[in-house]
Order: sequence, then C-alpha cells, then structure tokens
Amino acid sequence: MKLNHYKWESKEAIKHIECVHANAKKFIVNNKLTPGKTYEVKNETDEFYFIVDNSNRIGGFRKEYFKEVN
Repeated sequence: MKLNHYKWESKEAIKHIECVHANAKKFIVNNKLTPGKTYEVKNETDEFYFIVDNSNRIGGFRKEYFKEVN
C-alpha cells in the first residue's frame, strides 16, 4: 500500500491560495491560518485544500477559508 500523503511536504505546489478568514464554526484554525497570508496547495479534494500551515506541517482545511491567487 502506497501512502502518498507522506511525500506531500516535499511535493511541488499545484497552486497558491490566500487565506481570507480563520473564523471556523466547529474547529480552532486561527492558530494554524493567518488571514492575508498566501499558502502553497500540495493536494486538493472537492472540499479541502491540503497546505503547509503555520505549524509547518501538512493540514487539510475547507476551501471556504481561501481564495485562489495567481
């Protein structure tokens, strides 16, 4: 069984996104995301972006916290 997510930290970014808010309803994300900061997307699903967050680890966050940047 291949565990590709172990390689995400060293993987090249597929796009860049900017955090627009860190106001989560259920979870605490304001210590992992900074509004206005740009993050590299390492992987993406229909609902989540997987990025290297402020803890320098890969985290999955709902797309509602971000906007795509060029």
